[in-house]
Amino acid sequence: MPELPEVQALASYLQDRAVGHRIESVVFTAISALKTVTIAPTELFGGQISAVARHGKFLDISVMPVAGEDPSGVEPRRPLHLVIHLARAGWLRYREQLPGLVPRRGKGPLAMQLRCSDGSGFELTEAGTKKGLAVYIVHEAAEVSGVARLGPDALAVSPADFATRIRSHRAQLKGVLTDQRIICGMGNAYSDEVLHTAKLSPFAMGARLNDSQLQQLYAAMRDVLEDALLRSVGMQAAELKKEKHSGLRVHGRTDLPCPVCQDTIREVSFADSSLQYCPGCQTGGKLLADRRLSRLLK
Repeated sequence: MPELPEVQALASYLQDRAVGHRIESVVFTAISALKTVTIAPTELFGGQISAVARHGKFLDISVMPVAGEDPSGVEPRRPLHLVIHLARAGWLRYREQLPGLVPRRGKGPLAMQLRCSDGSGFELTEAGTKKGLAVYIVHEAAEVSGVARLGPDALAVSPADFATRIRSHRAQLKGVLTDQRIICGMGNAYSDEVLHTAKLSPFAMGARLNDSQLQQLYAAMRDVLEDALLRSVGMQAAELKKEKHSGLRVHGRTDLPCPVCQDTIREVSFADSSLQYCPGCQTGGKLLADRRLSRLLK
């Protein structure tokens, strides 16, 4: 799943290359990806991309529409926002020159194509059968409920606010760090990395952390995300996934040695996800309960 560093890198990449270009067409080949109906995709046609930003793990493309009145004829056209959430398996690929053929609806990974008047643009794709990629066309990004509910950004929250938010939730740290309403930007991968760097168990209760542990967790979050961001920004979209995986120390590395203490990295599986941790670094050598393994041992 693209998280804060990758989404920020995509935003910066599009900011450098797409801003100033006029939109020629927007084609949805997976109509389920479009989550809004009030504003038609055709309202983007002729509009100029004016800025690209990030809200948590949402990508926000601002578009200044062509001059004139809105469809109601009451007021001048308002700016539009194309808000994208790439979900678990979605991705954005920008090209200086898109293929000439207009994409058709089908069962392939392509979900949407945005083409600019000079032939450049981007495509949204989503792998797998479980589709979660979401695209919204709105006048304000905050009209998207997922954006409106976001907590402070992981790289903008203050140490004091961070401590208050972590302590105010009686839940395991893994769940607290990935709850976008508490702190936004982190997902499954970077939360594993942050907890490993902070030497804290993913099952530790946030409300029970002492001041030293909270300071350690905050510093780890900043270090992990800033390092990933430094390595990601400026990269082409096609290279971002490879760069993300190459920088991970525990996530996705089950049964491999921990690069810090050489203990074996372990996994805890859930219904539709899993987490990885190092017993030597994070749990004092204790193996965490894995429901899948427990069933096998009965």
